[in-house]
Amino acid sequence: MTGTLSLRALNRATLARQMLLAREEVPVAEAVERLAGMQAQEPKPPFLGLWTRVAGFEASHLHEALRDRSVVRATMMRGTLHLMSGRDYLALRTSMQPMLDAGMRVLGARAKGLDLDEVLPAARLLLSERPRTFNEVRAALQEEFPDVNDRALGYAVRMCLPLTMVPTEDRWAFPRTSEFTLAETWLGGAPAGDASPDGLVLRHLAAFGPATAADAQEWSGLGRLGEVFERLRPELRTFTDEKGRELFDLPDAPRPGEDAPAEPRFLPEFDNLVLAHADRTRVIADAHRPSLTTKNLRVRATFLWDGFAAGLWETERRRKVATLRLRPFGTLPRKALNALTAEGERLLAFTEPDATDHQVTLAEA
Repeated sequence: MTGTLSLRALNRATLARQMLLAREEVPVAEAVERLAGMQAQEPKPPFLGLWTRVAGFEASHLHEALRDRSVVRATMMRGTLHLMSGRDYLALRTSMQPMLDAGMRVLGARAKGLDLDEVLPAARLLLSERPRTFNEVRAALQEEFPDVNDRALGYAVRMCLPLTMVPTEDRWAFPRTSEFTLAETWLGGAPAGDASPDGLVLRHLAAFGPATAADAQEWSGLGRLGEVFERLRPELRTFTDEKGRELFDLPDAPRPGEDAPAEPRFLPEFDNLVLAHADRTRVIADAHRPSLTTKNLRVRATFLWDGFAAGLWETERRRKVATLRLRPFGTLPRKALNALTAEGERLLAFTEPDATDHQVTLAEA
């Protein structure tokens, strides 16, 4: 069955799956699973991403999920750190390996002398003894393989061994230098042996659909997913967008009307909503997309108004005063400023509960 979906219809469908039309009362592990993971290059952003999506979310809820291992922080999509449900990590990690293997090419000449058949068993033995930081792993491997670049040794382990990070009692659950352990040790079982990306594609559609093969490739880092979509076609519904491109979706996935209300939302840095599609106009206009990423590849925090990215935001703390500063892409109506101010004050109360004053300001042009 085929129909045409407007840009606003695509926006509302994606927001519904990302729990951004309304906060939902779900356990943390279920939320992370429904989101198909949360990028976690830094430990703090996922806490904010869950706060903006989950009703009644408290930081302790994610701490608890990490401690009971229903949620893990590990290398996944695009070779970046993500929060994943433990169940999804075990089911999908192996399908990531071709992309992670391809990522080894960035080592270039630094890979001279690197023999994975020797290095990975040595690293596995080290990490089976106890959790270790990567500084420790590199140092130990350098002693055993003195002629191999130490950074190449560490990178190979990070990309080619299924590892999870060990949470602590730090405020955002992980210190700057975290310990890693074998995923099979932490989760009590090895990742599934099936390397087929079919399950991964279905998880992307559930969290970000309707979507194209190019969208799934952008999100995952895997290539040649068009053949997977073709294989899955009998199980999926198809649509076209306003540009005539074919979109795939799960038959029973939510697709609310384009007039569905969308409350203001603050997205943290690195949020997958702004990274999960090749064509991101369903969330952010092409004219504003370059402003999302800094020169050192940080993905800036954005705020949504009427479902679309309407600007950037940042916070600062000076003594007992916490300030959230809005940097809109254009002029915001008074209604938007009032709603964003109220939501911003609630966000500051979450991130800076001990501040005596919470302020939301508009950055000067």
